[in-house]
Amino acid sequence: MSQALQDLLDLLDLEQIEEDIFRGRSRSAVVPRVFGGQVAAQALVAAGRTVPEDRPAHSLHAYFLRPGDPGAPIVYTVDRIRDGRSFTTRRVVAVQHGKPIFHLSASFQLYEDGLDHQERMPDAPDPATLPTGEERLRGYGHLDPEVVERFLEARAAVDLRYVDEPPYGKFGEPREPHSQVWFRTNGKLADDPLLHVVLATYVSDMTLLDSVLLAHGRGGWAVGDVVGASLDHAMWFHRPFRADEWLLYDQESPSAYGGRGLGQARIYTQDGRLAITVIQEGVVRVPREQGPS
Repeated sequence: MSQALQDLLDLLDLEQIEEDIFRGRSRSAVVPRVFGGQVAAQALVAAGRTVPEDRPAHSLHAYFLRPGDPGAPIVYTVDRIRDGRSFTTRRVVAVQHGKPIFHLSASFQLYEDGLDHQERMPDAPDPATLPTGEERLRGYGHLDPEVVERFLEARAAVDLRYVDEPPYGKFGEPREPHSQVWFRTNGKLADDPLLHVVLATYVSDMTLLDSVLLAHGRGGWAVGDVVGASLDHAMWFHRPFRADEWLLYDQESPSAYGGRGLGQARIYTQDGRLAITVIQEGVVRVPREQGPS
């Protein structure tokens, strides 16, 4: 296991300070606020700590309410909304400086047999044939070296490989609003289903709005031609998977309007099983002096 992955696991290992109350710390992100994927993952850890181990998470719905302060702890309060025979529901509120910054609802289900079908996995190259994130980033002479180092530090725990050029690598002309990324953790994880769901939740916030940027030829936050932040995030966990094995993140944007952009995606295991569906809306604003594309 890489040191970066161990550091991430330590970050996600919350301190329990009272029954159903947990405390997490933060670290610097690419932008000067707490990374949204971190808050979502920590909130899911808090919810999962109050649920029996035989009930894995099957969905989450979340709202990002305020920017998080990386220099202050985050307190997560869990409400035990429902404990049914098959389903368990939890609500989590993340608080900093006396104000809620994030709200999560998550549902967990006791395993049962049922109908089974899925959409076919799209074509994608073998991840082993693609350049690593570090190889791509260090090859972009137009990026500020400090930005490159911040990206590499923020993503060091994950092996994340773009199938095509990311928005910040090739921009200026609109492209198809579709992006594919292979990812897995940089090291093996324990056989804990909640841990794998939490790690996938963490990574899911890294690239989902890329397709919005591609549609308008924008490079994104790395080059400063848009400003933005996540507004809400929803995930459905369909089938078991491991976050330390290759997962294909197939992303697209059906719409952008009114200063908001929508990203939707499916995550497949390397052998073609549909594991997760993700939808996110975010603020995507063009700086006033630039004007819309």
